[in-house]
Amino acid sequence: MNDRSAHMHAFLKDAGWSAARCAHLAGDASDRSYHRLWLGDASAVLMDAPPGKGDDPADFIHIAAHLRGLGLSAPAVLASDLAHGFLLLEDLGDGLFARLLEQAPADEMRLYTGAVDVLTHIHRHAPPTGLPNLSATDWAEAAAFAFDHYARAVLGHVPPERGAFITAMTAAMKAHADGPRVMILRDYHAENLLDLPARQGLARIGLLDFQLAQMGQPGYDLVSLLQDARRDVSPALAQAMIARFAAARGESVADLAPRIAILGAQRALRILGIFARLAVEKGKPQYLRLIPRVWGQLQDNLSHPALAELRLVCAALPAPSTDNLDRIARHDP
Repeated sequence: MNDRSAHMHAFLKDAGWSAARCAHLAGDASDRSYHRLWLGDASAVLMDAPPGKGDDPADFIHIAAHLRGLGLSAPAVLASDLAHGFLLLEDLGDGLFARLLEQAPADEMRLYTGAVDVLTHIHRHAPPTGLPNLSATDWAEAAAFAFDHYARAVLGHVPPERGAFITAMTAAMKAHADGPRVMILRDYHAENLLDLPARQGLARIGLLDFQLAQMGQPGYDLVSLLQDARRDVSPALAQAMIARFAAARGESVADLAPRIAILGAQRALRILGIFARLAVEKGKPQYLRLIPRVWGQLQDNLSHPALAELRLVCAALPAPSTDNLDRIARHDP
């Protein structure tokens, strides 16, 4: 038994769950992993977040408490070992949007309507204290992952247009997405949202993977939901959800459109870089298959007239052809 396993078993013993059956539940692009535990008729979820890897369980506890205080369904924290990065969480079940919609696509409108209503509910309330609040230039630097990791993995070098990109992205963020902030959950999409039919109202939407919440622009999580890297959302549904979000905020769809375009472009650019880095540095080539969808979302966002200058500098990025994706896949981690 290695040290981490020993710490985990000690944590579960202290929490009264040492006799539980355990099965791997999920992993993701980070170093976190999750296991489901069964003890008699009860179940719980063990979060394993190794310290020093960028995901602090204390942040999960902080944000979960805030969300639960708003009447929303974040998992309750049953026990914690912050020093070693373990949390024992309420088990919200397996009703992930992504899984449910594979079997019942007709439920898409209901599920996404609930998810949008949760966002507008969060935005009506003051955020918790201590959240990061990035500048427009910080957001531009994060988007430059597309140059630093994706383009470099394809071309063998970072395109010289990177500097011009930072200037254009910063200007676009300042012009269209640099107003009053709200709390954003950042990875608000169909694989982090659950349907909880035993609950009522907004509590019917279960929330996962929010520990990296920060201050950001209204619309960022809406973009995350509707421009999902892992599944296609129909244009009709997207338009209906944008209209619902805008109405709840007292905005017009036309006024919201440039913000959605720049936030969507920023998110897509960052994701392109993250997926390439996961393939090259972490030996996770499975994310490469998602890049063509993200590339299409990027092109749709860049087509907005407000992003004309940004569109010009992004032309330096190579398209994700089969050959180019193969080049990324051939890199050794």
